[in-house]
Amino acid sequence: MTFFDIAGVLVGLAALLAFLNHKLLKLPTTVGLMLLALLHAAGVLAVGQVYPPALDAAERLIGSIDFNQTLMQGMLGYLLFAGALHVNLSELRKQTLVIALLATAGVLATTFIVGGLAFLIAQHLLQIEIKFIYCLLFGSIVAPTDPIAVLGIVKKLGAPKTLETKIAGESLFNDGVGVVVFIALLGIAGLGGHGDGHSETGAVEVARLFALEAGGGIAFGFVLGLLAFALLRSIDHYATEILISLAVVTGGYALAMKLHLSGPLAMVVAGLILGNHGRTLAMSDKTRGHLDTFWELVDELLNAVLFVLIGLEVLVLSFKGEYLIAGALAIPAALLARFLSVGSVVTVLKKATGKEFTPHAIKVMTWGGLRGGISVALALSLKEEIHTTQSSYDNVGELILTMTYAVVAFSILVGGLTMGPMLRKLGLAGQSKDAH
Repeated sequence: MTFFDIAGVLVGLAALLAFLNHKLLKLPTTVGLMLLALLHAAGVLAVGQVYPPALDAAERLIGSIDFNQTLMQGMLGYLLFAGALHVNLSELRKQTLVIALLATAGVLATTFIVGGLAFLIAQHLLQIEIKFIYCLLFGSIVAPTDPIAVLGIVKKLGAPKTLETKIAGESLFNDGVGVVVFIALLGIAGLGGHGDGHSETGAVEVARLFALEAGGGIAFGFVLGLLAFALLRSIDHYATEILISLAVVTGGYALAMKLHLSGPLAMVVAGLILGNHGRTLAMSDKTRGHLDTFWELVDELLNAVLFVLIGLEVLVLSFKGEYLIAGALAIPAALLARFLSVGSVVTVLKKATGKEFTPHAIKVMTWGGLRGGISVALALSLKEEIHTTQSSYDNVGELILTMTYAVVAFSILVGGLTMGPMLRKLGLAGQSKDAH
């Protein structure tokens, strides 16, 4: 199938499901589209039992889409930039320490906790042969919360402002950190061209990679944002200014990836600069209105296609009994790891600074730690890496993909649907101010 054929099917399906969700279900967009896409995939699987060519055609369509390439090298930069445009930088600064710790120490802690629990589940409970490094890779896949999933839910909840800033800020930064951790672990495992699996890929190399990718990405995004700000400030022509913002994302993300810097982190920083200083100091009211409308449309369109794709990816899963059991057990493991990592950071900061946090912050941030497309993309890329480099571990790729999908589906469908009721029950809905 050609690119235009694939795009036609996906956009058409996304439009149909978005219409059905808006007309009938009235669920948050991310939840409604993924749920309907899952139901659509289940229908295809059922029809395929009676008429196999239908299932074959659907599997060919999904197989022709490189989900990792589509998201990580295509959609992600636009979605992160669009999300960062509407994050208040002054509010973010007040939460710098907690967001930084959650996005770094929190991601690392979750990686190791989930990895250890996954090893116990697979190796000892289900007797599935697996290396510990692969379990750590799974931990790094589900450690970061997905900004695309989180921002779509949080924006409409009416949660206390500082709590919303923590959740949104952490999700914007921890996905970039999570990808860097994933790449470092690939090197230790001897996959992906980042190492050979021997001892020389150690702590020093991992620290160097982290500093280069994450730190370099942030610095690159800062320079890119300042350059775009200077250009925007020198003119007043909304069409050209929108084109500049589009060039920042398209050209900037591509250049960051070529330089082996974190494109996601670069786009977050550039988006924050243009969404705050750029919006107030470099744009007229007319430009602001057109820019917001343009990026909201890009955000909605790409979100719709992305979550339809996530739902359809169920067609490539393995439905082996032990893999499904492992996926079900991975859900409480991921929740426990999230609870421990968030709880540790919040507790330490409370004692160190003496500041009070929003009541029930740990509960809300644990349950609101939604995973999404980034986790699915990394799991699919890992499956391909294992398949092409270590054929004896092919089944491990299937196992990790199934476990990842279970965590993602649960977090979006169950977590996304219950966040609103949870906030209302805790008395946190419809607020705009709170403690730190």
